Amino acid sequence: MVLTQAPVTAHPGHVGQRAFGVEFAGLGRAFAAPRRRGATAAGPVLQDVSLRIEPGEIVAVLGPSGCGKSTLLRIVGGLDRPSTGSVAIDGAPVSEFDPRCAIGFQEPRLLPWRTLEHNVALGLPRGVPRAEGREIVAELVSLVGLANFSQHTPRQISGGMAQRTSLARALARNPGVLLLDEPFGALDALTRLKMQDLLLDVHAAAPTTVLLVTHDVDEALQLADRVILLGRSPDAPGTAGNDIRQVITVPGERPRDRGSAELAELRAQLLGGLGIERHSAH
Repeated sequence: MVLTQAPVTAHPGHVGQRAFGVEFAGLGRAFAAPRRRGATAAGPVLQDVSLRIEPGEIVAVLGPSGCGKSTLLRIVGGLDRPSTGSVAIDGAPVSEFDPRCAIGFQEPRLLPWRTLEHNVALGLPRGVPRAEGREIVAELVSLVGLANFSQHTPRQISGGMAQRTSLARALARNPGVLLLDEPFGALDALTRLKMQDLLLDVHAAAPTTVLLVTHDVDEALQLADRVILLGRSPDAPGTAGNDIRQVITVPGERPRDRGSAELAELRAQLLGGLGIERHSAH
């Protein structure tokens, strides 16, 4: 059976009506050393991270594995706490499992026995009236181009469609901040490009604040208003944590030309910051 995805055309009336600013002030996170023989000593992962993310902005976070990208997202969402410093959303401190945030993961994590419609409904906040909830879910399923497949189960759809469903479920919370942790990392290259375009369409229709963790430099440049490069200074001692090494403002309006020379130069700059130097042709 071949499934054809519907285009993204809907404009939500019930969701995506808020976007909150996020502010990091001297944020640090250290982990205690494991209490077992032969364990590697733990220490600071993040150190002195200070940054202001404006409401409605898309910010991508790049950095080598283990530099604290996912930890940063977890702290914003209230799934972890900083060891030092603070983070605030809309001027108020982050709370545990902060209801102002929604998180999208690398894997869709759909319940296989539920339809796509019912999986999206899991994201609705408590207390939403049933009739209003049905309207919101229908709106979101249409927004991500899956209106014709709302009664399908996860095993009947492709990986890209499952990720669309996961995104709709996160948006059902009507988050002021959408946290995305490598949301397209498990997809094939073509589907990944389509999902990037979908995220831009969804953001245009429901412009929440987005904090996106990715290892893909091209993805960061295509989606983000600014790219944050996390890492450790070459001059820092071995016990130091990671902080913000670079902040790059990406020029041009979205959607951007993936083949532009300006983006190619920024790509080389970011790869250099990640320790990958360009090679000259012989």
